[in-house]
Amino acid sequence: MAVTDDIVATYRGPRVVFARILRGERHEARPLTYLIFALLIFYVAQWPALARAAHLQPEIPLTQRMFAAFLATLAALPVFYLLALLGRLAARLAGRRIAGYEARVALFWALLAVSPLVLLHGLVRGFLGPGLQAGLVGLAVFAVFACFWWAGLSAAARGRE
Repeated sequence: MAVTDDIVATYRGPRVVFARILRGERHEARPLTYLIFALLIFYVAQWPALARAAHLQPEIPLTQRMFAAFLATLAALPVFYLLALLGRLAARLAGRRIAGYEARVALFWALLAVSPLVLLHGLVRGFLGPGLQAGLVGLAVFAVFACFWWAGLSAAARGRE
């Protein structure tokens, strides 16, 4: 199945999609690819807000803002590996045994699957600016991400039982 089809299917049944992903070939390139593409989409999602900020404060050019955002996105790469480790440890504390690979796939797939909503959040921030609407959309994005991550960790734990 195509990744875009899996993303759409994740909104209907995240555990089913995650279980199918785990049944596939196990190699570290898969979660790393999910993370890189998710971060690339997150970077693109920042462009409307960066353009708005550059228009409102022209003393800092758009290219400078975009370069700084790109570097910040790259710097987030190891942070997500640490977050996957923390998710694995939290699952272990809850009595669930999850391998490191499964914890990384759960987190990185959740990030990639929520990326369409992150693009929507970027548009809201770009067109409407910071405010209640952007906050509500951001909260919705986080809630969906948390549900996807939880479903991935849950499916991984069930696969080990």
